[in-house]
Amino acid sequence: MDIRFLETFITIADCGSIAEAARRLNRTPAALAQRLRALEQDLGHPLIVRSGRTVQPTAEGLAILDHARALVEGARDLRALAAQDVPTGQLRLGATATSLTGLMPSIIMELSARHPALEYFVQPGSSVDLYHRVVEGDLDAAIIVRPQFAIPKSADWLTIRDEPLVLLAPERAADEGPHEAIRQSRFIRYDRNQWGGQLVDRYLRDHGLAVREWLELDALDAIAALVDRGLGVAIVPDWAPPWPEGLRLRKTRLSGGYMRQMGVIWRRAGARHAAVRAFVAACGGGEGQTQP
Repeated sequence: MDIRFLETFITIADCGSIAEAARRLNRTPAALAQRLRALEQDLGHPLIVRSGRTVQPTAEGLAILDHARALVEGARDLRALAAQDVPTGQLRLGATATSLTGLMPSIIMELSARHPALEYFVQPGSSVDLYHRVVEGDLDAAIIVRPQFAIPKSADWLTIRDEPLVLLAPERAADEGPHEAIRQSRFIRYDRNQWGGQLVDRYLRDHGLAVREWLELDALDAIAALVDRGLGVAIVPDWAPPWPEGLRLRKTRLSGGYMRQMGVIWRRAGARHAAVRAFVAACGGGEGQTQP
């Protein structure tokens, strides 16, 4: 049985669409359909049923789905183990929205130049979700906001970038000082369910600032665009560029040492340890040692 056929089935089941699975795997829909038919013939059961424009696993497909995932993961681990501490195989990574554009491209570019045999799967998501996926072993590593609690002993942490809190105001707004601007303007809040948003909330509470809140969202580029349109002011971390083009903003750094720390969290043990260590080194961690 070809492991690639199992991976095809898993991806189709996860996407609910052969076309979307083809885009994710960089194959044609016809090629994936052919792989799926070959797997179904090998197993003697239909695995996918079409429902309009979507597809879903049959009862037989659902019965083997978790086992298929384990087999594919085991095959990746075997390749990594056979490489004998040479970074190879597929790295399963996570990244927040700003790190996906501001940090991950240069890291993967450097890592690919050093270790061309590596392959990558990158999962976007929130810091909270990606943290749990790394700790539970679903991802090898992720670039996230550092949590305010201790990292478990099964994982490690490297800080890549300190991002101070800044007040965003429209460029044309009067320069009246950050706290006065917050009191006098409508406030666009960074989502308090996110660790970065919790840091903003702590700054407001520590300084006794009551805000006229009218919008809360978890999309820093969208917050910046709303401020640019004159719809309010916001406190955000000074995230790694690129920022949206064409914005006319006044950016004022807030005092007090309030920082969002961006970094990489990874599991200490695992078959792909050599590849993970190489990734951490590309993030700026030398040989992948923990830094405060």
